[in-house]
This record gives sequence, structure tokens and C-alpha cells, in this order.
Amino acid sequence: MKKIRINVKTKNNNYPIIIGSNLINNLTKIFDNNSIKFNKCLLIIDNKIPKNFIKKILKSLKNKKKIIYYFNANEKNKNITSINKILELLLEKNFHRNDCLISIGGGITGDVSSFASSIFKRGIKFINISTTLLAQVDSSIGGKTGINSKYGKNLIGSFYQPSIVISDIDFLKTLPRREIICGYGEILKHSLISNKKFFLFLNKNASKILDLKTPFIEKSIKESCLIKKNIIQIDEKEKNLRKVLNFGHTFAHAYEAVLKYSKKLNHGEAVLLGMMSASKFSFEKKLLNKNEFELIKSHFIKFKLPRNINNIFTKKDLNQIISFMKKDKKNNNQKISLVLLKKIGSPNYNFSFQSKEIYSFLTKELIN
Repeated sequence: MKKIRINVKTKNNNYPIIIGSNLINNLTKIFDNNSIKFNKCLLIIDNKIPKNFIKKILKSLKNKKKIIYYFNANEKNKNITSINKILELLLEKNFHRNDCLISIGGGITGDVSSFASSIFKRGIKFINISTTLLAQVDSSIGGKTGINSKYGKNLIGSFYQPSIVISDIDFLKTLPRREIICGYGEILKHSLISNKKFFLFLNKNASKILDLKTPFIEKSIKESCLIKKNIIQIDEKEKNLRKVLNFGHTFAHAYEAVLKYSKKLNHGEAVLLGMMSASKFSFEKKLLNKNEFELIKSHFIKFKLPRNINNIFTKKDLNQIISFMKKDKKNNNQKISLVLLKKIGSPNYNFSFQSKEIYSFLTKELIN
């Protein structure tokens, strides 16, 4: 398959996203072709990455001095303790700002690595090699970094753009289907907030995408990256338009936090649940018409995507869900900010609601 190249241009940095197969065998060549120069690098590697992939990466970087740090990537380790360990290692090994930190993993590894990169000596070169579908279509693009605290998800972080993003599709073949579905949730989100034509493509081809069939998976990754790129180029620091990328996420982050980021519900599944909650709420508030809502709902049913919060939560969880939603970083006052849909491809990010309105809505969801 021919490599796909997407150039992202922000106020603070310009960088390429390279999508294709067999990329990790040619890393040095890719870096040289994009004028990314360094002699020493810290590789932060998700410890679930298959050993044969790690060997290929190390071989491809044979002329570079390499220090390896294996990271147990889960939401509970996405914290300040992990950041401190990485910073201590960078300091101990005397890294300089012209050296490099390379993340090899999914969104959690990328978030932790990029945050550490952004604060070490006020910014060290950062390369993101994304190994999950969710990271390839969403978290690796745009420069958001973040870690969790007991008060909620991603409340501590920064904006820090990478030097390059490498999305090798060969990694996807090693993932369980549950992880593919999680990544698909972000692909679906991008269609719902930006492009009905893309949504209709997904509605026709989701089974082939979930089975990683060529050229459907490549087209989906490319279209998702283009949608996010176009948004962040207009609004890098999430002052206005970029907020639409949080569609479903205010609900989702609360659902994750209530379960203490357990394996019972991972991030992509939470986002799918959150998008269904936001779509239903949009319909209830008479923003989204019945036909458009039913189209979204039927997509979830047809492709067996997570959609019912009452399979996971009960009414006793309601106060906690609302409490986490009230602490969400996107809120500007005592109200809860939500991104809602007017129609597929047309979101609005200027809605705020009293917690009692959302409490009432979720109460009905948990009874049904």
C-alpha cells in the first residue's frame, strides 16, 4: 500500500502524519526524509507491544543511542507518578533538548510521553508511533497531552505538538477486536461532528473497517485524520471550534471515572456510550430530529456497538456520574458544558445545562 501523508500546520509547529504498512522497518529513512535529527532517544514502549515489532524498531534505529523504558499502559498509571519516573530517567541519562523521546503505544502511552516531553527542560523533541486504532485516528493528532488525578480524567496536561506521527497499520492486526471497536468509536465521532457523507460510508462499510479490510481501514484512518487536522489548524488550543471533538466525552469521562478506570469499561467504549447519551440528549432537547437520531441509533445496533449505560450503571451511580461531569475541564461555570448535534455533521458546542437536567435525563436512561 502506498504511504499516505497528511501535513498538520499549527501556530506552534508543522508536522506530518505518515500512514501505511511496514513503516517501522524504515524509521531512520522516514526521519531523515522529514529532517528530524537526533542522536539519543528514550523509547517509552507499552509493554503489550509484541516483541517482534520492538525488534524491528530497534533494528531500524540501529545508528541511534537508545534507552528503553517499558510502560504498563492503563488509565490507573496515567498519573503524575509515571511522569516523575520518566523525568528522572531523562535527567539521570543527561538528555538535552535536541535529543528525542519516542512513544510506542496507544493513547495512554502517547499522552504520558507527550506530557513528559512538554515539561522536560520546557520541551524535548517528541515522536509518536501510534499502535492502536484509537491513537492513530485521534489521540496522536493535535498536541493534547494529559494525565489523570483522583478528581477526574486529563485534568493535568498541556498542548504540545509532536515532530512526526507514524501510524503503521501492521500494528492493528495484533489488537483484540475490543480495541478495534474502541478506535472505531472515534472514527464514528469524526463523521458525526463533521461529515454526513463519511457517516454514510461508515454505515455501509463498518463491518469491513472493523475487520481491517483494505482499502476501507486506510480510507477511514485518513478521513478521520483530515477531519481532526482541519479542526485543530483553526483552533489549536480549544478556545472555540476544537470543542466539537469532545462530542460524547463529557459523559464518557464521567463513566470511566465512576468505574475508577477499570477494565470493565475502556476509553473507546466509554466514548461510544457517551456519544449515544449525547445523541439521545440532543434528540430530547429537540435539537436533533427523529430521523437523524434513528439513523445514529440503528448504526449502533447494526454493528453491535456499546450503547446502553444501564448494562453497566445503576441509579446508585447517578450522583457520582453528575459529580464528575461537573468537574469536567470544559466547564466554564457551575453548569455542565456539552457538545450536542443539530444534525449529523453539524454539532454545536455552546450548550450548558444545570446538573438537574442531566440527572433527570440519565435517570430515565438507567430505568429503560
